[in-house]
Amino acid sequence: MKSIKLALLASATAFLADTAAAQTTLKISHYLPPVHGIHTDFIVPWTEQVSECTGGAVQFEIFPGGTQLGNVAKQQEQVMAGVVDIAHGLHGIPRGRFPRTSLIELPFMTDDAGAASETLWEMYPDHLAPEYQGLKVLALHAHNGGLVHTSNKKVETMEDLRGLRLRTPSPAVSEMLTALGATPQGLPPGEVYENIQKNVIDGTVFPWDPVKSFGLNEVLNYHLEAGTYTVPFFFVMNQRKYDALPENVRQCIDEASGDNLVAKFGDWWDKWDEAGRTEAEQAGHEITELSEEERERWRETLQPTIDAYIEQTSGEVENAREIYDRMRELLAQKQG
Repeated sequence: MKSIKLALLASATAFLADTAAAQTTLKISHYLPPVHGIHTDFIVPWTEQVSECTGGAVQFEIFPGGTQLGNVAKQQEQVMAGVVDIAHGLHGIPRGRFPRTSLIELPFMTDDAGAASETLWEMYPDHLAPEYQGLKVLALHAHNGGLVHTSNKKVETMEDLRGLRLRTPSPAVSEMLTALGATPQGLPPGEVYENIQKNVIDGTVFPWDPVKSFGLNEVLNYHLEAGTYTVPFFFVMNQRKYDALPENVRQCIDEASGDNLVAKFGDWWDKWDEAGRTEAEQAGHEITELSEEERERWRETLQPTIDAYIEQTSGEVENAREIYDRMRELLAQKQG
């Protein structure tokens, strides 16, 4: 009897050891605070879905903004180097790494997160893939149309923008702001609050969502719903790490990603933006919508900037105009 118990104990010990050995912990990073919807509605549920699908064989360690791996400028390089296995990041920081994808940032392409996200994903295989060598792309997406948010000056027209120092997320948006008369200031999202508070900048361009998640309604008073631009984001995995995983784990990651994931971003951004706008309304802020007449003035003013940006990108990407035109075509279809 004793020998049987010992045999059973040894078998159980071996089983637990094999199970522990079979478990994989993947590191995943992003640059947003853990209260942000990217973390609570997207990243955490995604990891839970993959873990459940693998029967617990895969676990995740998440590093959000504010942690040692949460720097917005380092998300891509951390994945490429294997410092983290998966990352969610902003294409425009640091600048110049994704010239094809960033064409969607040009003025008046779209103000619809769902249409933008689906367009990017549809274009990825044939038009954008060369920018993601060494990466397993799990999703591409974009936010709803960005606004002009200011602390002390109401903005309604192009003339109101002159001389204003506004935080910018990317080169394309910087050129848009410059053409409209503002002075763009490149800053990570997490540094905007302090710089507005200290009057280093006069405001920022953002969708509604980060205004709430970064606490900016405390230092802002005016919001112009311009909807003139969007910016794209990546959700990527180290390709070597992905390839080394068992087939069933790769299948679980694929099922939680791609088409199934990209389709969720439109509704998510609507939800996140509504929370930011509601908070501004409750704070008594003044919210103005860009008039159609003024919007047309902006379009005319910005067309040379758009053409120049595409021409400049053509120096890096031979078919930049083709990519831009295809983006516009798909966006028009998806926006009805």
